[in-house]
Amino acid sequence: MEDRKPIKWSTFLWDVFVCSMGAYGGPEAHYGVFAERMVHRKGYVTDAELGEYIALTSIVPGPSSTQTILAIGYQTGGPVLALLTFLVWALPAVTLLTVLSFLYQYLSEHQISPSVLRYIAPTAVGFIAMAAIRIGSKAVKGKLDLLLFLSVVVVTYFFHTGWLFPLLLGLGGLFAVLRSKERNLWNRVTLKPPYRYLVLFAAIAAGALLSAALLDNRLVWLFERFYRYGYLIIGGGQVVVPFMYGDLVEVRGFMTSQEFLTGYGLVQGLPGPMFSFSAYAGGMAARGGSAIAQVAGALVSAAGIFLPGVLLMYFVLPVWEQLKGIRGIRVALGGITVVAAGLIASAGIVLMRDSGLRWDNLLVALGATALLAVKKVPAPAIVALAILLGILF
Repeated sequence: MEDRKPIKWSTFLWDVFVCSMGAYGGPEAHYGVFAERMVHRKGYVTDAELGEYIALTSIVPGPSSTQTILAIGYQTGGPVLALLTFLVWALPAVTLLTVLSFLYQYLSEHQISPSVLRYIAPTAVGFIAMAAIRIGSKAVKGKLDLLLFLSVVVVTYFFHTGWLFPLLLGLGGLFAVLRSKERNLWNRVTLKPPYRYLVLFAAIAAGALLSAALLDNRLVWLFERFYRYGYLIIGGGQVVVPFMYGDLVEVRGFMTSQEFLTGYGLVQGLPGPMFSFSAYAGGMAARGGSAIAQVAGALVSAAGIFLPGVLLMYFVLPVWEQLKGIRGIRVALGGITVVAAGLIASAGIVLMRDSGLRWDNLLVALGATALLAVKKVPAPAIVALAILLGILF
């Protein structure tokens, strides 16, 4: 990694907040926001480094886009700035979803129409398309890379399962290594893993499991269960939802199916990480007592689901930087980045299909891509314009 000029933390954290306010549509769309703000507007990381982090967080349990921006913060200013980055990124959405856990009845009674948000999905396609173009243009360097890129797009369009993504990333790295003509790829490096984070991660998991078994306390149960979601899930917020639904609705009956789905619908139209849905679900599950208890349920659940991914990244990132000293790993990263670009492109196509292949949606997606390409319109302004179009039309 080349040396960079010192960066003012307040400026960096403001950019993180701007990303949080413009990050709609799930991890793949968030990557587009990161590429626009953190790479091309501010230059905190390069396209290649962003591609590496996307690949890395795709195989580490936890909220992938949250872990990606945490990694950018870690590279920019170390572990303290990484923690502040996480808080600035996640707290706005967690706070809003905590409040919304009190407003379900209000929203249902007033029948607030979601149609005003209908252009957010095609706008997110624009972010995704630009990210795929920018990362792909740097990673795809020949016909074989292009073939790999297109193959990933086709495969993940038809098969969208969580286990497939890390498999494809691994195959992409293997493909790059097998076709490399470099010699002595597997030179030795000295690894110094920060085991304290791994020990803390395991200790919290064991302590939470034991406490939940011994104590009949809903807050303890919520923390243990959401912490478990955090370390078992690879693939982001959409993957964790079926687990939450089974536990909170079908088994425990903490809320109705309609209440659960209403919250999930709301989080689709709000900026920030998808895992912030945990604050809504935890708040709803903690109803029945005081308002303080409900807020506590929301915050405990959010802390539980985010914490494993944060601790694992604090363990993995230093090791990752050391592993990149191995020539074979650097070669593999080329193929991994091509696969990451293919995954992003496929996500854009799927989101465009699901949002409806109508002429207005296509125009919004193309317009968002064009605005991002000229690099003069900030991401939050583009999202605000999409909402305004939804209100007007």
